[in-house]
Amino acid sequence: MFMFYDQARIYVKGGDGGAGAVAFRREKYVPEGGPSGGDGGRGGNIIFIGDEGLRTLVDFRYKRHYKGDRGDHGQAKNMSGRSGEDFVLRIPVGTVVLEDGSGELIADITEHGQRVVVAAGGRGGRGNARFLSNTNKAPTLAENGEPGVERWLRLELKLLADVGLVGFPNVGKSTLISQVSAAKPKIADYHFTTLIPNLGVVELEDGQSFVMADIPGLIEGAHSGAGLGHEFLRHTERTRLILHVLDISGSEERDPLEDLRIIQDELRLYSPALALRPVIIVANKMDIPGADEHLLRLQEVVAEGQEIFAVSAATGAGLQALIYRIAQLLPDTPVPEILNLPAEHLVTKAETDKRFEILKEEDLFLVVGKEIEKHVKMTFFDREASVYRFQNILKAMGIDDALRAQGIKAGDKVEIAGVKFDWE
Repeated sequence: MFMFYDQARIYVKGGDGGAGAVAFRREKYVPEGGPSGGDGGRGGNIIFIGDEGLRTLVDFRYKRHYKGDRGDHGQAKNMSGRSGEDFVLRIPVGTVVLEDGSGELIADITEHGQRVVVAAGGRGGRGNARFLSNTNKAPTLAENGEPGVERWLRLELKLLADVGLVGFPNVGKSTLISQVSAAKPKIADYHFTTLIPNLGVVELEDGQSFVMADIPGLIEGAHSGAGLGHEFLRHTERTRLILHVLDISGSEERDPLEDLRIIQDELRLYSPALALRPVIIVANKMDIPGADEHLLRLQEVVAEGQEIFAVSAATGAGLQALIYRIAQLLPDTPVPEILNLPAEHLVTKAETDKRFEILKEEDLFLVVGKEIEKHVKMTFFDREASVYRFQNILKAMGIDDALRAQGIKAGDKVEIAGVKFDWE
């Protein structure tokens, strides 16, 4: 089965947490008030919500960076900072969310209203009131806010085409889709120009859009697998509305009425459900002599109420009326069932037991690891108490001993998360 994707690559970052405050009570008749620095607020999350009313990822082509609000800093009198607002992005149902580098599956949005946090905001830093202890009655220690999660994501929308163009080879389907959308399929005057379906997003002035699929030419016997019939018909089965395109001029020395009968039979024999799918007959190539006569014959034989649009994909005549009619019909046409997640996206992620790693570059010792890098970003290095606490963290994690085992000497440089230290 053909699987098609509308793709986008975006950067998301949860909001950083607010910093904790260092403050002390300053009240009348309380000469040595205790610590009263409040905690910072949590940063805002980046949240995806499935929206069945959206059909494309086109909005993510114009804006690629999304950042959550930072939490407010803590204040005196034990006042915590306000948490940052969550940044909510609505994405089409059917979108697969992947980590861009590893291909790891983050989420598969399959339901309307489904919520997924794709980049969590950082927690707020603790104020000095949180560090009060029996041995330290006046702590001057506070934490900076935790950084929000940041990552590049790849969004892949499993495109279930709203409209499928069917018809014999060389009837003008590729020309039609190239006229009404941004799709630029290869077009030439020979049979089976289109070997795989082309997809185009048709956008209207009011912001409405729909996906149109130019399905490769069917042939008689397609329902039994002739040619590539099964592959093409499976794709047709997922469309909401079928446009049956005819060469109404008979320029290929074929009878358009016979072509209509054959294609209708192929769709019905492959799947009875397709026979119930809404169909618009598109009489194409009206700019070629002889088309008017065949159009009159077609109008006489089709069932009453069956819509026929006479157009010329080459000149654009009649296409606007056709597009507006499609846009009218789609809101009341059921959406096909979303396909299950393809197996190629089920990525197994290997977890490492290492809390940190030490790399040596000449006289520089580089310490890497998410845990220690987070501690660096949450430490105020201009405060003696914070530096002392950070040194204790290095010892507790075993980084001190590991550096000594690597042969570090006084005066050597250590770098963690972009911050350089002189080893003492």
